[in-house]
Amino acid sequence: MKALVLTQYNHLELQDWPKPEIAADEVLIRIAACGICGSDIHGMDGSTGRRQPPLIMGHEAAGTISEVGADVQGWVVGDRVTFDSTVYCGECWFCRRGDVNLCDKRRVLGVSTGEYRRHGAFAEFVNVPQRILVKLPEAVTFSQAAMVEPVSIALHAVRRTPLELNDTVVVVGAGMIGLFVIQALRAAGCGKIFAVDLDQSRLDVAVKLGADEGFLSNKVDVPAEIQRRTNGRGADAAFEVVGITPTLQTAIAVLRKGGQLTLVGNLSPKTELPLQLVVTRELTLHGSCASNGEYPACLDMIARGVIKVEPMITAEAPLSDGDAWFHRLKIGGDNLLKVLLKP
Repeated sequence: MKALVLTQYNHLELQDWPKPEIAADEVLIRIAACGICGSDIHGMDGSTGRRQPPLIMGHEAAGTISEVGADVQGWVVGDRVTFDSTVYCGECWFCRRGDVNLCDKRRVLGVSTGEYRRHGAFAEFVNVPQRILVKLPEAVTFSQAAMVEPVSIALHAVRRTPLELNDTVVVVGAGMIGLFVIQALRAAGCGKIFAVDLDQSRLDVAVKLGADEGFLSNKVDVPAEIQRRTNGRGADAAFEVVGITPTLQTAIAVLRKGGQLTLVGNLSPKTELPLQLVVTRELTLHGSCASNGEYPACLDMIARGVIKVEPMITAEAPLSDGDAWFHRLKIGGDNLLKVLLKP
């Protein structure tokens, strides 16, 4: 099969690669579309240590079942599917209690850490266990389905947050996940939703997708503006979807006393936390990791048009153009959001 291989840091090649052999509980999927994730971009240059070459990256994908293992039940060749990016064991204490995203043996498709190597979906075929499969509704295209993984991260974050109808919420970071968080918050019945970012074009998209207003954090005193719009109280909840010290501090500063903060971004492994503000204002912090069973709801919401993914798809390109698109995304600019590669 053809596969886009990270042969060394900052270099990807389209190569002939052995077609994966499937275990008894696995299926082989012919990939129709696979999205380039921001984590793939950061992994490509070795900065995260989670994409050690040689590796086939890619974990946001959809396709058609091509083969089924001997023990597979309920799935047949030809089924249109997507799959969780997390390969969980299904047997550990966390899996048994339903927290599969916290699995002790968690593996992520398209990741190589030194502890494990799990080739991903930037290829014609990928093998995955049947337990992580989800069938596609007829109304959902392969391109739409390849967006389900980032949608699920947003929905999981919203599910993690105790929200009430008509709450005022601030989303700090209007990139891919932030834009999906905004749509999920609107569907959840929130009142005022404010977006914060450094890019005006992303804020414009945020408003089109459900935010009431967007603020450029380098030009506006965001906490002061939120105070003005909430009778001096602050927001009921905030979502930090970047993962660096300045955005974390902004997210905390916009909250009212007793407010909720959900942490989704993890661009930096460590940040400075204004501990005194958290304690004296009695804020509640929620970490949100990946997703946990939200795929069916995501697909249904996409099919019904409640969550719109098309505005985030910048381009769809052949797998052979993958290296060029990776480097273009790394450089940034051009208002790029999601690029889908198609084998």
